[in-house]
Amino acid sequence: MEAVKGPYDYSDPCFKIFKVPEWRASIYKFLAVDFWGNVPGNIQRRVSAYYSSIYSLPFTKRIIKPYVKFYYQDPDYLSKFNPPEGKNEFESFQDFFIRRFKSIPDSKSNWVWPCEGLLCDLSYVSDQKTSSVKADRRNIWTIFGVSKDLIPREYSFTNVFLHNKNYHRIHAPVDGKISRIQHIPGDLVILRPWIYKQNPSLPAFRNERYNIDIVDVNGKTWYLSIVGGPAVGSIKLPKDIVVGHEIKKLSEIAVFYLGSTCCMAAPTPPRYHRINTFVEVGAIY
Repeated sequence: MEAVKGPYDYSDPCFKIFKVPEWRASIYKFLAVDFWGNVPGNIQRRVSAYYSSIYSLPFTKRIIKPYVKFYYQDPDYLSKFNPPEGKNEFESFQDFFIRRFKSIPDSKSNWVWPCEGLLCDLSYVSDQKTSSVKADRRNIWTIFGVSKDLIPREYSFTNVFLHNKNYHRIHAPVDGKISRIQHIPGDLVILRPWIYKQNPSLPAFRNERYNIDIVDVNGKTWYLSIVGGPAVGSIKLPKDIVVGHEIKKLSEIAVFYLGSTCCMAAPTPPRYHRINTFVEVGAIY
């Protein structure tokens, strides 16, 4: 496995990329896609909601301190965040999972990363391959729920995988106006990119997701797909995230309750990041 590190202000970017052998990845993929992926969607959601609910129980707050000590090198990591919903303390592990910044990262760049995690897929839209999902061939436009070729082929496609340890709120990458919000029901197959080898974005083609389009000040549309996975109790949008809402860069647009990945199709490629590097909220896109 490989550790990804860098000079980050808000996150603790020691991210381990597991080097899974082909044979083992094939087994994991079979269990994730062919077995779990064929379990009826209502059962997947029921199991995931139950699993997620356990982490909302009061006793789970005892997990937080050892978890932080184990996963984060920064001893003051937790001091950068507040509990959610105006609480004075973290009352459960779920509260820690959906923690809020005490202060939103400051960035002078016009374009920023909307989330924190591992950049596991990066290409031009034109280079993305189709995927077979339950005998149905799906292309990159399927992820974002739009008709074929609506997203220009010269757009850049990125997929950021959020590990359980990562900050799990999604923020606007640009100033602009929300032009579309779409909920796509789907599966909740495992997200971990290293078990899908040459197609790390395969779960985004089939999993439940929210698609949010933002038209920037230059009239260009930024397409975001906020993708759930196993153990995701829900993906929630703030009340003011509605079509027609003017939004500022780094405004919160969604929160995950356990597990996630975030795809984006943007009119410009990332300037300073490559595949299998760590990105954080507010870093220059």
